[in-house]
Amino acid sequence: MSYTPAHRFNLPPATMNLIIINVLIWLVEVLFPTFAINGIYRHCGLHYVGATDFNPAQIITYMFVHDQGTVLHVLFNMFTLFMFGPILERTWGTRRFLFFYMVCGVGAALVQEGVWALTWEHEYISALAAQNGLNYGYMKEVLEAGLANGNANIHAGMVMFKNQIMTVGASGAIFGLLLGFAFVFPNMPLYLFFIPIPIKAKWMVLGYGVLEFFLGVSGSQATVAHFAHLGGMLFGLIILLYWRKKGTLRGNSFFN
Repeated sequence: MSYTPAHRFNLPPATMNLIIINVLIWLVEVLFPTFAINGIYRHCGLHYVGATDFNPAQIITYMFVHDQGTVLHVLFNMFTLFMFGPILERTWGTRRFLFFYMVCGVGAALVQEGVWALTWEHEYISALAAQNGLNYGYMKEVLEAGLANGNANIHAGMVMFKNQIMTVGASGAIFGLLLGFAFVFPNMPLYLFFIPIPIKAKWMVLGYGVLEFFLGVSGSQATVAHFAHLGGMLFGLIILLYWRKKGTLRGNSFFN
């Protein structure tokens, strides 16, 4: 998607620094893959709150870390930030823009933690059942019996599985920004790549939200944190509705 804001190459400070930090960290991951896995991912990626590798700072640090195995993850997020960040930062001001970005990112993390809390056990049992050629119900009974008897191997396996649950990336914050753009400029025409038909921002972002919901519910693209994306939009929506009620959606008194 694309649009042409005035002076788009003269990036305001928050947008510019967010892009620089994310790209630099990704380059470090690519250049030093072992350090990325054992250091950056382990300590800065968002882990499940019930995992031994979890620490509270991860709800912030995870949004500055991207998948080292592909350039598309960081490229999509930073390109979207490059396209939509400047106009929102100039409209809201740097402090308000950065506040919104960070809240959306943290909100995405909190929603993802909630999803993990509800699903990790089912996913663990399903994986073990498939691995051992057993049905889900029987596998669950075996695990429950082992835990009741204090089986150390079962406990260790659960600890390892919880530590493997992780997500990284700025996508939650980015989806929040897309929603913010649609709120402030609802009728701005946007274009999807290779489709020369303008779509109003409000309809395009609504379509993204609906698509993310169905992908999350269906389990499609299991490696993508669809509910985290929706979480970023949800927290962004709360802030945007509050700003609109206060009459400061386009800036003015907030943080002045």
